[in-house]
Amino acid sequence: MEEIMLAPSTPEPGFRRAKAALALGFSLCAGAPALADVTLINVFEVPEGRLSETISAWEAARDYLEEQPGYVSTELHRALAEDARFALVNVAIWRSVDDFMAASRAMAENDLFPEVEGLGVNPALYRVIEGAE
Repeated sequence: MEEIMLAPSTPEPGFRRAKAALALGFSLCAGAPALADVTLINVFEVPEGRLSETISAWEAARDYLEEQPGYVSTELHRALAEDARFALVNVAIWRSVDDFMAASRAMAENDLFPEVEGLGVNPALYRVIEGAE
């Protein structure tokens, strides 16, 4: 997969919440080329005792984003190992980078992602370059 890194816009008062939104892979990004069918892969470093809170935040964002143009699907995966560095992994499919960016901006502007203290996020967009069934 070819990786497209997401970079938040310059820090401003709402930056912490925007960073939290990145936990779901919904960023305030710019400059990424528009591609057909992009895959968001985002790994979450969840602080101890914050797993349920993180899942609830993800569900709230999912409920909003699944109604947005270009949304295809999303799945949240949980690590089997209790000591895994990344307790959760989000995989989402969007029709295009532009659709993803528009939905991400709208979610951040409307302050729809609950902040989860200490949550670490590592999102990137990809496109499939090979596959097998």
